[in-house]
Amino acid sequence: MATKPPTGDPVQDAPHVTPPQHAAAGLPAIAHTLKIANEQMGLARTARTLLKVNQKDGFDCPGCAWPEGDKRHTAEFCENGAKAVAEEATLRRVTPDFFAAHPLPELAARSGYWLGQQGRITQPMYLPEGADRYEPVSWKKAFAIIAEELRALSSPDEALFYTSGRTSNEAAFLFQLFAREFGTNNLPDCSNMCHESSGSALSETIGIGKGSVSLEDLHRADLIIVAGQNPGTNHPRMLSALEKAKEAGAKIISVNPLPEAGMERFKNPQTPLGMLKGTPLNDLFLQIRIGGDQALFRLLNKLVIEASESASGAGDGALDEDFIRDHTHGYEALAAAAKDADWDETLTATGLTRPEIERALAMILASKRTIICWAMGLTQHKHSVATIREVVNLLLLRGNIGRPGAGVCPVRGHSNVQGDRTMGIFERPAPAFLDALDKEFGITSPRAHGYDVVRSIEALRDGRAKVLFAMGGNFVAATPDTEVTEAAIRRASLTVHVSTKLNRSHAVTGRRALILPTLGRTDKDVQKSGRQFVTVEDSMGMVHASRGNLAPASPHLLSEPAIVARMARAVLGTASRTPWEEFENDYAAIRDRIARVVPGFEDFNARAARPAGFQLPHGPRDERRFPTRTGKANFTAAPVEYPKVPAGRLLLQTLRSHDQYNTTIYGLDDRYRGITGGRRIVMVNPQDAAELGLADGSYTDLVGEWKDGVERRAPGFRVVHYPTARGCAAAYYPETNVLVPLDSTADTSNTPASKSVVVRFEPA
Repeated sequence: MATKPPTGDPVQDAPHVTPPQHAAAGLPAIAHTLKIANEQMGLARTARTLLKVNQKDGFDCPGCAWPEGDKRHTAEFCENGAKAVAEEATLRRVTPDFFAAHPLPELAARSGYWLGQQGRITQPMYLPEGADRYEPVSWKKAFAIIAEELRALSSPDEALFYTSGRTSNEAAFLFQLFAREFGTNNLPDCSNMCHESSGSALSETIGIGKGSVSLEDLHRADLIIVAGQNPGTNHPRMLSALEKAKEAGAKIISVNPLPEAGMERFKNPQTPLGMLKGTPLNDLFLQIRIGGDQALFRLLNKLVIEASESASGAGDGALDEDFIRDHTHGYEALAAAAKDADWDETLTATGLTRPEIERALAMILASKRTIICWAMGLTQHKHSVATIREVVNLLLLRGNIGRPGAGVCPVRGHSNVQGDRTMGIFERPAPAFLDALDKEFGITSPRAHGYDVVRSIEALRDGRAKVLFAMGGNFVAATPDTEVTEAAIRRASLTVHVSTKLNRSHAVTGRRALILPTLGRTDKDVQKSGRQFVTVEDSMGMVHASRGNLAPASPHLLSEPAIVARMARAVLGTASRTPWEEFENDYAAIRDRIARVVPGFEDFNARAARPAGFQLPHGPRDERRFPTRTGKANFTAAPVEYPKVPAGRLLLQTLRSHDQYNTTIYGLDDRYRGITGGRRIVMVNPQDAAELGLADGSYTDLVGEWKDGVERRAPGFRVVHYPTARGCAAAYYPETNVLVPLDSTADTSNTPASKSVVVRFEPA
């Protein structure tokens, strides 16, 4: 049997600190995986469950969106994936008795770690207005409450329908269909807070807001640049792909403010030699200052162009002139802007040395097939969209789009976040998508753009939105400006969360609140037509089936498609001609409709039945066809930006610990960084710490400084001297989300700028 959940919150501001490690995975990862899995599931359940993760006849990992190859290992999961599975497949249960024993003020005082450790929620729960604790409620009554609140709104745009990345394609399609039939495009989602900058930049430059590479492309690349990303913690299975690329002769450059153990050496736990010796992955580590990436790539673009013009001929072939001529637009504007790139300014912006940048240039010029991967380190700054456009510029100069072994690779962080967007979860939908939806269902979708996450919080704050319905996720903990967000949520008339486990969002509610417990990826899903499967889309555009194998945690759970279908019927009534009951009974009926609405999903049911799934079409990758406004791939030439930090301040980035996935806290350790038993820490370069008088082990308040003298405070952080880039600091979220102002966002994408927060330090 699994152990009981913790009865009290452990202290989180007094960790034990040792030097950071220089290798990832290996035997410690196996040991930790088995320890966590046994605590949550027990030995027999652990074996039965983990051997089905990411298998062709199994279920998709509820963690990250990294793809699987056609040939799969028996243990096709990583340490963090195993933690995600263990948390969902846990034997711990949160029953109505738990809610009776724990009033809302007590839950609100608990940490996210403690809440998540309590187990799976077993019944729908309702918080009446004025009550201090949740009480059990029937599904019929829950849907009646939702219908009452939604029908009472003066406009459908007073409702917000949020989606987490773990929602399946089938559930996401129904959810957006319901929202639009109800009358709003208010469909904020977790993409708004992570890769919205990627989608914005890629849509403009190559015409599709997704990556252009496959897993096989990584294995065939000559050079892989990993920028603003920590695969060892956030996408550990990516390390196996990088190892395979290295074995085939690829070089790897990592660009990051912090050295990360996984990029230094990967000890593959799937091979004896890998566990003992490991593979060094980095050929070059560029320890860049936070936010200096655009300046770096602009200078590299200048140097590539100069190499092509070199009289010595050393740069012969530096530009793919045929590709530029036939497939791109705007080269002259980029070339003119690149000429202004200045060495001294770039060195200031990046903190790098000239020899380091020259070495990177030599590796780029030597590579015929280059892939650039990135994650939140590039997407969560004011100038993020311009930075990613500059990344694309570098690839276009060398003809590295639409070539095997080359392309753009934004690494998505949640298992179906890309699929949700494909299914129409977007506040700014394309007219063609809405036209197809309306034709298929005989409805009239609204055309006015809806609210993204930041604008949804503003709407709640200002009284323009009154109902928040969240399909999964942890909205309160995932969003910026914690105090402002929580105050905004409490102004709502109703908050609804479709969830498997407790989180902070259940303790910060509107005047009324509902928790609707749902099946997880690991659970068997049986409806009237028989056992069901759902589908997901990974980071590289592969769509495949997911089938849970465990008995549901409670007989009172409903699947996400069933919850949406029943809610839709309760809200829309018999006037809706959409066959909601049919969709609940048989998910194949949903896929038939998706096939007629979403391009690339033709014959969806038959193709989803294939063991390895199928790949969605991608014009730039498949045929060098770029569906942009110019009909070509677009060079861009935005002014170079980078953060300027006043004296006595540092630039803070928020990040995950190794015992964490997004807002889910599995434990209180960050093993690779040498931090165990706590989370309220701030990592500061020892030289910066000496100048600021921050002794290792001392305690400080982090004070975020924003325009017009506005300040935010995160109290009580232990200082950890750490080899981060000079002028930079790092601390975990969601504890530091309080420091990210609601209006500190990326241009164009409106993504919160969580990676560039100016902070000063005051004694705790």
